[in-house]
Parts: sequence; structure tokens; C-alpha cells
Amino acid sequence: MSEIANFVRHGAGRINQHTLQSLLHELPFLKLEFTQIEAPRFPHLVDQLTFLVDVVEDYAEGQAPELPYVTIAESIFALLYAHKRVDLIPDVLGDMGRADDSSVVRAVLIMHEPDFRVYAERQKMDWKKITSKA
Repeated sequence: MSEIANFVRHGAGRINQHTLQSLLHELPFLKLEFTQIEAPRFPHLVDQLTFLVDVVEDYAEGQAPELPYVTIAESIFALLYAHKRVDLIPDVLGDMGRADDSSVVRAVLIMHEPDFRVYAERQKMDWKKITSKA
């Protein structure tokens, strides 16, 4: 996990306010795109990506100012990474093409679990469903 966490941190280091503002207009389209993912080996991926879209959107609209910027930057990196068609494992490889996307998203959720748990509870979301923990 530490290599993936370092990969996320490095990638998120390039995220800035301009990236956030540019992405804000794309969030509804990303959310729709993510709901179309078919990856039976990663059954929680769609819910996790949708959750991250909601987090970023709420932060950008001033509805979640308590979230640290690093949490938002790493969430944005995960969303942009999952959106890319050609990444470490190309998405055209079917279900296995989502393994890297799922790993990046899970790393972000794990690294920022305390912040995300509070956000989820405030939004009346089932955190266990999002994290896939029983």
C-alpha cells in the first residue's frame, strides 16, 4: 500500500485550485461515467468514486470546508486517475483494467478515513458501505 500511497501523494502534489475549478464543471459527467463501470471484481468502486465526486463537489461549493485541502487534492487525483483510459493497467482490459483505479481510490479512502467518516456521517451516508468494511 505504501507505494500506491506515495504515487497518490506525488500525483496530488500537482493538483491546485485551478485544477479544482476546471474539474468542478466536469463532476456531473464523471459521476455519470463512473456509474457505468462494470467491474465485478471491484464491486465497491462505483460507490467509492461517487462518494469522492460528492466530497469534491461539496468542498468546492463551500459545503465541506472542514476537509483538509490535501484530502481534496488526493480525492481529485483519484477521480482524474480513474477517468483516464490509459493508465498503469489500461481500462480496455476489462475487469482487470480497474485494479489500479480501485487501488488508488482505496488508498485515498484509507489515508483520509477519519475525515471521510465524519463527512459521510454528516451526509447520512453508510460509511461501511463506502469503505467495503463489514
